[in-house]
Amino acid sequence: MSSIHHLFDSSGEWIAFRIGKNIYNPDADWIGWLPWNDTDVVTTNGDYLGTISNENRIYHFSNKPYRSYPGYPGFPGYPGYPRYPGFAGYLPLPSGAGDVKIPKPG
Repeated sequence: MSSIHHLFDSSGEWIAFRIGKNIYNPDADWIGWLPWNDTDVVTTNGDYLGTISNENRIYHFSNKPYRSYPGYPGFPGYPGYPRYPGFAGYLPLPSGAGDVKIPKPG
């Protein structure tokens, strides 16, 4: 199994985690994935969710150009509950970015 990579918003709050190409909320619900082998994350419906920045932050950039439909990777299965990573500390938002609104599954 791949290692867990925790993701935080600009305030340092833990909002998601990554295992391989899949992104989960802190309750271990699958909320997105990285279809293009870069840092752009899409929801399970294929909509842009955000971009991973600074290794452990995820931000929504409002000026991201549309990329082709990423397809659907298939449900990745249950990842198990990750341990709480603690607080990451504040980082100012990059220009043109906002904090990601984590979707509710279902």
